[in-house]
Amino acid sequence: MKKFVFVALVFALGTYLYGCGKKQQSLEEVQQPMSMETLTTMNTTAPATVQAIEVKTPEIKVEPVFVTASKPGKLESLPPAGPYKPTPVEIQTALKNASFYTGEVDGKLGSKTKKAIAEFQKANGLTADGKVGPKTWSALSKSLNLEKAPSKSR
Repeated sequence: MKKFVFVALVFALGTYLYGCGKKQQSLEEVQQPMSMETLTTMNTTAPATVQAIEVKTPEIKVEPVFVTASKPGKLESLPPAGPYKPTPVEIQTALKNASFYTGEVDGKLGSKTKKAIAEFQKANGLTADGKVGPKTWSALSKSLNLEKAPSKSR
């Protein structure tokens, strides 16, 4: 066992001394300055290896901005994100075209309009809450342009 430890110690010491005995050249000694003449006479016909690299860029969503013609330079705000919110006139017109609303299209969501919305929802298998959400409007909007309901005359 003592021989093995001694041989291992001699081997380690020899490796250490051999590695430390080498003199490494400094970076300045290895690099040689190049003159303009050397640069101009260098062989530039060496084949260049070109490798295709696939670059993945993140997808960026760009929302359009509308500029009003009446006020140049002033930006108009964008519509809110999310589902379309119909106006009371559109709701009443669609309900009237679907034969659920008999009142005047006045743009006010009163009790007659809410009752007509609830009746429309019941008839179409929707939750009858009297409010026009995305599901109700999806079904009701089909009746919006069937025929034009008479508008309120002045």
